[in-house]
Amino acid sequence: MVKVKKIRRRLNIKRRVRKIVNGTAERPRMSVFRSNKQIYVQLIDDLAGKTLLAASSRENGIEEEKITKIEKAAKVGALIAEKAKAAGIENVVFDRNGYLYHGRVKSLADGARNGGLKF
Repeated sequence: MVKVKKIRRRLNIKRRVRKIVNGTAERPRMSVFRSNKQIYVQLIDDLAGKTLLAASSRENGIEEEKITKIEKAAKVGALIAEKAKAAGIENVVFDRNGYLYHGRVKSLADGARNGGLKF
């Protein structure tokens, strides 16, 4: 019962935020998905309905390292910032996807900011 409440709560927050947050080709939406073991991030152009870039903690350089999940999230943030810079994207809209802004989500955002993304 508690699990269902948590999922429903997150989906309600997600729905409420997505009414406002939209991504364009110039300023894509940076969407975060957090599972129990991994963290994923995508840059999405909502007008075209396409994912422009993606990064995750499952990529080769990050997955093998013996570091905490928070540190992995920071590396994923830096990786997506690096990929975005190469694609000519500097500004994004951050979509935490209904997750609370602390822990791994915050670490990913800080890593992306340190990598040069603005949001």
